[in-house]
Amino acid sequence: MCDDPGVRDGRQALDQLRLVAGGPQLLAVLEQHPEARLVGGAVRDLLLGLVPREVDVVVAGNPRALAEALGPIEAEHERFGTLRVRAGTLPCDIAMARTEHYPHPGALPVVAPASIDEDLRRRDFTVNALTLSPAAGLGGVRGALEDLAARRLSVLHDRSFLDDPTRLWRLVRYAVRLGFVPAAATDALAHQAVRGGALDSISAQRRTAELRLALHEPDALAVLHAAQHLGLVSGLSIDPAVTETAQILAEGQGSAALTLLGSCITQPGWGEEFSFTSDERHILERCAAVTPLPAVPPARPAEIAAALDGEPLEAIAVAGARGDSATAHRWLHRWRAVTPSISGAELLAAGVPEGPELGRLLSATRAALLDGRIEPGHDIELAFALGEIEGPPHAG
Repeated sequence: MCDDPGVRDGRQALDQLRLVAGGPQLLAVLEQHPEARLVGGAVRDLLLGLVPREVDVVVAGNPRALAEALGPIEAEHERFGTLRVRAGTLPCDIAMARTEHYPHPGALPVVAPASIDEDLRRRDFTVNALTLSPAAGLGGVRGALEDLAARRLSVLHDRSFLDDPTRLWRLVRYAVRLGFVPAAATDALAHQAVRGGALDSISAQRRTAELRLALHEPDALAVLHAAQHLGLVSGLSIDPAVTETAQILAEGQGSAALTLLGSCITQPGWGEEFSFTSDERHILERCAAVTPLPAVPPARPAEIAAALDGEPLEAIAVAGARGDSATAHRWLHRWRAVTPSISGAELLAAGVPEGPELGRLLSATRAALLDGRIEPGHDIELAFALGEIEGPPHAG
C-alpha cells in the first residue's frame, strides 16, 4: 500500500464512490456479487479523489447476472463479453475477465475467458490495472500503487505499444489529463514504437477514433502538442492564443473539436492518414486555406461578406483568430444575418429581366445594407435595386 497523502486507500475510495451519482446503487449490487471487481480507470480516479465519468466492472465468468442486477442492458459487445448498463445515471461496462492474444501487431485481440489476475496483466498501464470491491478491498498488479503515488505511467510489458499502438494515444491523453509522467522505460518504448512504424499497423478508422478522443479531452490542445512531440501527428501549428480566440468566437456554434483542430492546421491536405468524413475534411481544408480577416475599417463589411459567404463557421472563427477577431465577431453575430427584404419576384414584377441581373441586384443591395450606404427598409431597398436612388459612399 502506498502512503502518499494524495492517494486514498481502498476504504476511502469506496467512500468516494458513495458520493458519485449511482455509486450507492452500484456498491449495493457489488456487495451481492463478491466475485466482481471495479477495475481500471475508475479505480485510479477514485484513489486520486476524482469523480469517474464511467466505471468498468470485471467478473470471472458470465457477467450477465451482475449486469441485469444493475438495470436494463443498453448494449452488448459479444466479441469482448461486455455489457453496458447504468447504475442510476452512471454508465457501467460489465465485462468477462479475459486474456488477449494479438495475432499480429496492431490487430484486434483474440480473447479467452480468464481469472481477474490474468485480466489485469493484459491492460495498458499499471495505474489502470487496479481493482476495488467491498468484499476484496484494493488490489492490482505489482507496482501499480507505487506508480500511482509517483504520478507515473508504466506499461506492463515491452510489447505493449506494438501489440496495440492505440496505447500511444492513451499515453499522451492520460499524461496530460492526470498530470502524470511516463516512466523512463515506457517513454523509450513509446518512441521506439513510433520510429518503428507501429501506427502503420492500425487502420485509419482506429487512428481517427483516438484523435477524436484527444479532441474531447479537457486540455485537448496540450494533448495535441504531446501527440505531435511523440510523433503521433505532424504538421500542426499550435498557437494557444489562436486556438483560444477561435474557440471563443465559435462558442456554441459548429463543432468545437473541429474548430480546435482547424486552428492548428495551416497546410491544405493535412491529415490524409485519418478517415474524416467528407464534411469534416471540407471544414478542415477551409480552416487551412482561409485568409486572416482584416479589420473594419479599413476593410468594408461587404468585402468581409464576399470573403466569408459560404465558409464553414469553424473556418470563419479560425480566420478571425488569425486576423481581426472583432471583425469575425461582428460577422458571426450581426453581419451574416443581414439580407435584403426584397425578393427576386418583386424585381421581376418591376421590369428587371430574368437572369443573372436579378442576383447581381440583390447582392448589390445587400452590400449597400452591410456598408451602411442605405437604411434597411423595403421601399428604400427596392428603389436602390432599381437604380431610383443611390446610396452615399460607403460608410466604412
